[in-house]
Amino acid sequence: MAKAPAKSPKRYMRGFAQTAKFVSADIRKASEKRGFAEMRVLTHWAEIVGEQTAAVTRPLEVKFGRGAFGATLRVLTTGANAPMLEMQKEQIRERINSVYGYAAISRIQFTQTAPTGFAEGQADFNHAPKRRAQPAPAERKAAEALAEGVTDPALKAALSRLGAHVIHKSERG
Repeated sequence: MAKAPAKSPKRYMRGFAQTAKFVSADIRKASEKRGFAEMRVLTHWAEIVGEQTAAVTRPLEVKFGRGAFGATLRVLTTGANAPMLEMQKEQIRERINSVYGYAAISRIQFTQTAPTGFAEGQADFNHAPKRRAQPAPAERKAAEALAEGVTDPALKAALSRLGAHVIHKSERG
């Protein structure tokens, strides 16, 4: 008897799919390489350890020892914050183990680095927003002169702001 040809997998989804569905397997593989079987520790770090602790720390990896129950969590922090975090180590460990549901983490090891960091884990925890350089008054006047013929005041103001930034960028670089 002849075999029936293999059917192609049916597509049950209609329309667009969320991007998270496409990249979740890749993200899971990358996090498991660093020992994070439970991704919530990475994605919800601030909720687990608290905003104040999360502002000065980043989880690096989870290492499982040979034959020992429980793993070691390496956390990146700056040198000035490490002594304070050492005193909070047990509370942090309890919070993380509550996410896992059992005593998965037995030790926490803090890795200290300079505020600018090294290649692997740069510890610049809070990024300051970029400040835009403001156009000079002469550039603003030149842009207002270009938008002189526009009758709508809101459009005229928007065009003059845009023109001032364009003139500023073209003169700067």
